[in-house]
Formats: sequence, C-alpha cells, structure tokens
Amino acid sequence: MAPRMDDVMRLCSDLSANRQIKVAVKSSAKGAVVAGGTAFLGGLVGGPPGIAVGGAVGGMLGCWLTSGQFRPLPEILNELPPPQKQKLYTDIMAVLGSLDWTDVAQLVALVMGNATLQQQVTAALLSYVTKELRGEVRYGD
Repeated sequence: MAPRMDDVMRLCSDLSANRQIKVAVKSSAKGAVVAGGTAFLGGLVGGPPGIAVGGAVGGMLGCWLTSGQFRPLPEILNELPPPQKQKLYTDIMAVLGSLDWTDVAQLVALVMGNATLQQQVTAALLSYVTKELRGEVRYGD
C-alpha cells in the first residue's frame, strides 16, 4: 500500500476511534447459506414438509446470525481488502483535495485541528460505511 493511502487509513481509524464509532456489517450471504442449508436438511429428514419447516427455521436463524454485532470501525477498516481500501482512499482524498502533508501525524493534526474538514472527512467515512459496506453505525458504547 502506498504511504499516502496508509496515512489516510490511519486518519480514518483515528477519527473513528476518537468518536467511538462502531459498525455492524450485515452479511446476507451467510444468512442465505444458513437458510438454504437448513431447508435442504429438513427436506432430507422430512420430505416436502421438512423443506418448509427447515426453510422457516433456517430463515429465522439466518436473520438472527446476520443481524450483525457492533465492532469498532478501526477494526473493520483494518480488515478491508485492498480494492475497498482504494475506494475509501479515493472518497477521502476527494474531501482532502490538495491538502499537503509529510507524514501521518501531520495529516491527523491538520484534520483534527480544522472542525469543518473533520466533519467532512467523517461524513465521507460514514457515507462509505453505509453505502459500500452496508453497515449500521452507532456512536459510543
């Protein structure tokens, strides 16, 4: 990863940690697998009525599993695959514009010292989380 991308990722992590942002990312694929798997097992055990019962039970179990647990946003950002990090970097750089910095400490200081810029970066970060990751955001504990 390029140093500037690392700096922006660190800025996002510091900003979200400072505001105690937590996110629950929903995983619909996991729910679909659980629902389909229990419908299949129900069909093997109970025939056509078993498919219905297995599908209903699996649907409820899948819904419960994918409701998402809230995790700190910095933790989620660290786990992003490179293409998603690149997308977030592009979104944040659109806000930062031609801001010039030499290292991550200077970047963090520049953004944290400017309330307007801080709000704009936070808004871009939260927009990314809700649109790209389909996450549910919560502040504090």
